[in-house]
Amino acid sequence: MTAAESDLDRVIHALRGGDVAIIPTDTVYGLAAAADDATAVALMFALKRRPVDTRVAVLVADLAQAERYVLLGPTGRSLAAAFWPGPLTIVAQRHAVGSLAAGDDETLGVRCPADLTCRTLAAAIGPIAATSANLHGHRTPRTAAAVRDLFPGVAAVIDDGPRPGAASTVVTIVGESLAVIREGPISADELESALEVGDSGGSAGH
Repeated sequence: MTAAESDLDRVIHALRGGDVAIIPTDTVYGLAAAADDATAVALMFALKRRPVDTRVAVLVADLAQAERYVLLGPTGRSLAAAFWPGPLTIVAQRHAVGSLAAGDDETLGVRCPADLTCRTLAAAIGPIAATSANLHGHRTPRTAAAVRDLFPGVAAVIDDGPRPGAASTVVTIVGESLAVIREGPISADELESALEVGDSGGSAGH
């Protein structure tokens, strides 16, 4: 399901104009900014009342978009084939320093969410820097209405019903070795199993 066309247009216009929007993902509601706009990313964190975290991950439309910015290699592609679209953030070596206002000098986290609205936005404007829509140190509300109450100054909002609230699993594959940074909906055992299937020449799936 995608959001109403008018809501999508409003958010696309806001993100292209350097504003922050509230969008649904497959895990939580998020504050979102165009990932190539450092000023917008800084504004996103100012709204959270939190220091700017340049290591914020980005949401992408698909595998091809992710590979424009990071080197996924065989390990990353196997994980993407198994768990994308879905709640898996892959931290990998970035192609170029400074192309996006996210990640660090060497790495960038990328995720293709199981939410068509998110993927449509990323296809329209490019990777989206996103962070949970909460005030620093507080839980993320499950509904858009509650998030809107927290951030009344954010005009562009997509309401797509309650979100499950579980943050994505985060892994790093720098150097082709898998390390779990944060275990979420996808377990370490599931990750290892997907790589074993990939190594054996099979295909992994949900």
